[in-house]
Amino acid sequence: MTPPKRSAPASVYQLKITLVGLRPPIWRRVLATSDTKLSKLHDIIQRVMPWGNAHLHEFTVGGRRYSPEATRYSDPEFGLEETKSEYRVSLGEVATAEKARLTYLYDFGDGWDHGILVEKILPVEEGKRYPVCVGGKRACPPDDCGGTWGYVDFLEAIQDPQHPEHQTFVEWIGGSWDPEEFDLEAVNEVLTRIR
Repeated sequence: MTPPKRSAPASVYQLKITLVGLRPPIWRRVLATSDTKLSKLHDIIQRVMPWGNAHLHEFTVGGRRYSPEATRYSDPEFGLEETKSEYRVSLGEVATAEKARLTYLYDFGDGWDHGILVEKILPVEEGKRYPVCVGGKRACPPDDCGGTWGYVDFLEAIQDPQHPEHQTFVEWIGGSWDPEEFDLEAVNEVLTRIR
């Protein structure tokens, strides 16, 4: 007996994911299907920026907060017991039209806010694999650099060999750092590993 065929997703969302609070902007443009759960969107964002996936996160859509199962976290400091499960809701359920906006907060300490804009809702292309990154600009800050202010300090130190913290940051990052670097091909290679 053959298993029932899964129905194809109704549409593809073109999302622009922008890291809030930095100039020039750091952003990625991603195509993901409307049936993508927010938990999977978290995985996508972690890979396209890329982040290290070492911290708590949450989505906010229309005042409603979504995160991994709240029962996983017993510390009331984070307030995650008040969130809905990101495993149970899809992108198409929370963002029903073009120009819809979501926010994604990664690392409650450093506070990396990401604005997510649904730029377009497109038909699914036969034979095309999703998710896929179709554009982006600039390197994502390294995890644990201290949020937007810490990243600005990091850039200042890493780019100036005379800066008193230059050598410390070079050792911490494991070499040089190019804030303009973005490798679309490498990002899409990593996205192929998402199930």
